[in-house]
Amino acid sequence: MLLTLAWGSLFFPGLFALCTWGLRRARPAWSDSDCVMISTRLVSSVQAVLATGSGIVIIRSCSDVITDS
Repeated sequence: MLLTLAWGSLFFPGLFALCTWGLRRARPAWSDSDCVMISTRLVSSVQAVLATGSGIVIIRSCSDVITDS
């Protein structure tokens, strides 16, 4: 559990920094706030897709989602 927390603590800020850096280089005319806003939305979208995927895996692996552990 702690390993997952550690990887998440590195992955999401790293993805944000990488996206911000890439947008600043790809679109130099954009302001810093534009790059940060797009990066934030991208990281949120990635997190939502991963959360949905893990929910689907959990639902498909349990016979009764409410009582299984």
